[in-house]
Amino acid sequence: MARNSRAARQDPEQAVARLSDLPHPELAARWRALSGAAPPKGLSRRLLLLALAYRVQADVLGDLDPATDRRLRRIAAGVPNSGPAPNPGVALKPGMRLMREWNGRTHIVDVTADGLLWNGTPCSSLSAIARAITGARWSGPRFFGLRNTGA
Repeated sequence: MARNSRAARQDPEQAVARLSDLPHPELAARWRALSGAAPPKGLSRRLLLLALAYRVQADVLGDLDPATDRRLRRIAAGVPNSGPAPNPGVALKPGMRLMREWNGRTHIVDVTADGLLWNGTPCSSLSAIARAITGARWSGPRFFGLRNTGA
């Protein structure tokens, strides 16, 4: 979002108080002025007000430091707040080829625009392929080394 007005920078408390008196259409206009886009559809007046008030204060007093920002994002995602950040994994894209050796045999999965091919057979998921290979339940991404083991 763009920076707030000089008045907001001089007294953010009063700027936030002035926002609380504005009707929804004016808050939406302020959002557009700050972000260059319309506010998300269905955003309540209260959330719009809170978002604008946060921006006013962050512009004057400083935004979250990167570590706090990461920590809050992890909490919001439901990730425990200790230990290293989880590996988001690799996004599968058409043209990728995954290889995994299991019991002395190399298994190859091709990622196509239509999905996954294993031994020339379309498959619904990597987990289904891992199960077919091993006979046990596996996380497909973990089996093919696309995610951390979590250890």
